[in-house]
Amino acid sequence: MAKKRILNVNESSITVIHQKESDYISLTDMASSFREGSGLIGKWITNKNTLEYLGVWEKINNPDFNYPEFGVIGQEAGTNRFIMSVGQWINRTKSIGMLVKAGRYGGTFANKDIAFHFAMWLSPEFQIYLVNEFQRLKEDENNRLKDEWNLQRILAKVNYQIHTDAIKENLIPREITKQQINIVYANEADLLNVALFGITAKEWREKNLDKKGNVRDYATLEQLVVLSNMESINALLIGQGLSQGNRLIELNKVAITQMKSLLESKAIKKLI
Repeated sequence: MAKKRILNVNESSITVIHQKESDYISLTDMASSFREGSGLIGKWITNKNTLEYLGVWEKINNPDFNYPEFGVIGQEAGTNRFIMSVGQWINRTKSIGMLVKAGRYGGTFANKDIAFHFAMWLSPEFQIYLVNEFQRLKEDENNRLKDEWNLQRILAKVNYQIHTDAIKENLIPREITKQQINIVYANEADLLNVALFGITAKEWREKNLDKKGNVRDYATLEQLVVLSNMESINALLIGQGLSQGNRLIELNKVAITQMKSLLESKAIKKLI
């Protein structure tokens, strides 16, 4: 099911869904804000200038766009017998810029670029309010995602303390030098790096001389979740007395399984 959000534009509720890795805005809701209603969509899409815009958008964004059929439509447009609906446009040209969804909460949806074009056709004032509201929505979503990312960073740091305590209690011999302790800690940190990222901290720095920080600073939200879990699991494995080699094998299995699960998770996708 596509993720649904609502824009409030001039006291009208405009539905936005996320599908095919893009945002689609309801043209049906937009048209309902005007007296003529959904019939405006049909008038808009039969306009020759509209079809030219849609054709350009599809050429840029759609590798499967049916260029020959678009040429036929271009020749038909403007004649008295010309009839075009959104459904016909999609079927004839293999368009990806618009969607027609059935059901109670269905209607005609368009990629944000096309939706803004339709809004301008309806009313320049309406288009400005729509764009501003859409930008506000995206800023809110980006801020929320940033908060989620920061939360996972904090969680990773908390678990790291648990992890280092386990190393201190189980791996570091008594009465060794501070340098030796640091070597053990570094080895354990790289154990997690190799299990999850497939690379040590040193190897990452050598391959990314233009970047600041370390490999974990460039981790995705999913990787940070798995890293947090791996630190806790490694602490348990250390307590059980498993060798570093055996722990690397087990942690790599954990990383593969959990990353697959998170990348396929509908709950995670709703956060993005």
